[in-house]
Amino acid sequence: MYLSIIILPLLSSLVSGFLGRKVGVTGSQIITCGSLIITSVFLTIAFYEVGICGSPVKIEIINWLDIELLNISWSFYFDQLTVSLGLAVIYCSTLIHIYSVDYLSTDPHIQRFFAYLSAFTAGMLVLICGGNFLVMFVGWESIGVASYLLINFYFTRIQANKAAILAFTMNRGGDMLMSIGFFAIFSIFGSLNYSEIFSLVPFINETTITILSLFLLGGALAKSANIPLHSWLPGSMEALNIVKQL
Repeated sequence: MYLSIIILPLLSSLVSGFLGRKVGVTGSQIITCGSLIITSVFLTIAFYEVGICGSPVKIEIINWLDIELLNISWSFYFDQLTVSLGLAVIYCSTLIHIYSVDYLSTDPHIQRFFAYLSAFTAGMLVLICGGNFLVMFVGWESIGVASYLLINFYFTRIQANKAAILAFTMNRGGDMLMSIGFFAIFSIFGSLNYSEIFSLVPFINETTITILSLFLLGGALAKSANIPLHSWLPGSMEALNIVKQL
């Protein structure tokens, strides 16, 4: 069930994106919205088991990197914070999917839109549920790509192109700060796994922890369009509002 929380939105995105013409508009809407509704139910159950009953779950899928200095696996970790954030994400995303069924009902490329939207949701869930910083970064970058595709959905319009490029560039600046933070974390802790890092945090100098936190915060500021890295958001909103003119 827990792995399905990650897989279902990703599968619905792939089906809507690559098989959109086969399944049709209605099929794409049913598949993506249905997958999100099922995922919402699964996450609600996970919230009860993990958040309320206090039974965290860790899933190890396969080794990703296994070298002398670094051992990284594809893993997902569900604790109280994870399921709380995941619940907010999946509920909001499900409502957005359902709302978009009517809002974009006249758009000829609605399957592509639902593919991008489901991909964004899948990236968010990977980001939240990743069991280490590298898996989390995969979700982080997936959100960046999905954001670019959504902002540039009407790619024949110059304003949408400019807004998407600006958003992508600003996000890459934030990703650079976050990458520096990851390198620094590995240099200090010798690992990118949450459990190992958090167990060593009490023994690390406070100034070092503050600097690491500022690097990670810089990436978050760019991704969430907080001041002073917010300049890409107004243009993105203008590009997305094009749909109201159609």
